[in-house]
Amino acid sequence: MVKALWQEIEAQISAASGTRFSIKSKQPMGGGSINEAFHLQGLSDEWFVKLNSRNQLDMFAAEAEGLQALASANAIQVPTPLVWGIHENRSFLVMEYLPISGAPDPERFGHALAAMHLNTRKRFGWHRDNTIGSTPQINAENDDWISFWRQNRLEYQLQLAQRHGASSQLFDKGMALAANIASLFSGYTPVASILHGDLWSGNWGAVDRGTPVIFDPAVYYGDHETDLAMMTLFGSPGTAFFSSYHEVFPIDSGFEVRKTLYNLYHILNHFNLFGGGYAHQAEAMIDRLMEQVGRRAAR
Repeated sequence: MVKALWQEIEAQISAASGTRFSIKSKQPMGGGSINEAFHLQGLSDEWFVKLNSRNQLDMFAAEAEGLQALASANAIQVPTPLVWGIHENRSFLVMEYLPISGAPDPERFGHALAAMHLNTRKRFGWHRDNTIGSTPQINAENDDWISFWRQNRLEYQLQLAQRHGASSQLFDKGMALAANIASLFSGYTPVASILHGDLWSGNWGAVDRGTPVIFDPAVYYGDHETDLAMMTLFGSPGTAFFSSYHEVFPIDSGFEVRKTLYNLYHILNHFNLFGGGYAHQAEAMIDRLMEQVGRRAAR
């Protein structure tokens, strides 16, 4: 069955690329807990392949569409998806192999990501749902950003957390915050930028001497601050990146408060994926945000 899977992938690559492809080497790749990943090399070309169970084809299709959407912004490099499909009980996604190594040049990265975020439209969300990690990410379109974030991000993750055994205190505090987030946007009107959606430090890198590249997206249209917030959650691209970004797409002063709100989504998702101490971290973030809500109400 394994041999037949790789024969099917060879055939699919050959058909989609227009060049006969035969696997000469197959190297497992690390760095992810959701999929198996491999670097395939042929005589003259090479590809990156992700594998999962048959029922995850939709996840791969959404990832491929997301990469295509980011590429259409013509601002920052992403791997080009080639083909995705099913063979027996396995799904697969084949994309361009990029020799990613090291960190991107921070100034180029800041300018490129800001240019990507300048690609905007009217409505928040996307035409389809996708995944954040392996959690469904709901992208139902909305004309109002605050409503979108409340319903599709914060409340959705809180409801999942409740099902996964989070305390009633965490759930109740979180829902109280969700009802009051509008005050955190006083004087700030987000626009619907195209977003990577899961831009932690493991999902960016460099090719060709510092050329920035981003990958493994969870694409939708939303406030550009959400990507910037995630970039500070598990490591940071540094001050030179943010200064360069600000030159192209100014960062509002309220970002320092809202980044906690935006990262709460990811911490709740980590609780839903991994459990453990993320519940305490989420509750502490909710408490800090409710303090900010209270200060604004007292003005």
